[in-house]
Amino acid sequence: MQISPSILSADFSRLAEELRAIGNADWAHVDVMDNHFVPNLTLGLPVVEALLRVSPVPIDCHLMIEDPLRWAPPYAQAGAGSVTFHVEAAEAAGQDPLVVAREIRAAGARAGMALKPRTAWAPYEGLLPELDMVLVMTVEPGFGGQDFMADQLPKVAQVRAAISRRGGTGQIWVQVDGGVSADTIEACAEAGADVFVAGSAVYGAESAAAAVDRLRALVARHAGA
Repeated sequence: MQISPSILSADFSRLAEELRAIGNADWAHVDVMDNHFVPNLTLGLPVVEALLRVSPVPIDCHLMIEDPLRWAPPYAQAGAGSVTFHVEAAEAAGQDPLVVAREIRAAGARAGMALKPRTAWAPYEGLLPELDMVLVMTVEPGFGGQDFMADQLPKVAQVRAAISRRGGTGQIWVQVDGGVSADTIEACAEAGADVFVAGSAVYGAESAAAAVDRLRALVARHAGA
């Protein structure tokens, strides 16, 4: 069970400090948006390279961008520990998601594939051997601070069941991103998630580190139940 605070909710004027504030987390989740695949523009490879130089925890890059086959491998080559592309972006560009995942792995990172809320999981189960993580979006991608979409939890359960059927338990992670908080994280864990992206729930708290600890304790309580 891993906590991955999203710096989308951090203070961009002092990102090095904001990263140090979550040194007790497992990952720092970095949302890369190009204002094409999603209607928002955040940061790109040069900023990620700078973050990698100062982050006390591994970087988990979530690419909400067009042309993932071109852009995903450089983030892995830069040193990101995990790079996630959107299957919808790959298909819109006429790219095989299998090839994108293999290129990310070849560049040295764990390969993740993300699904938007309206994207069904079943057509992609066969890709599991090429993936290290499946990200189920629990909000529409593009902006932080949105309300959690509980109707996505059955999809989380479907992904977890598929991983179990294929013997990938413990090797392939299930990540949830969007509206994850102290009020929703246990439901996510119950559905089968084991990597939790939390933005405003961490950076909106008085102490980011304490918020990470609280989320971890809630998940641990669920695991011990």
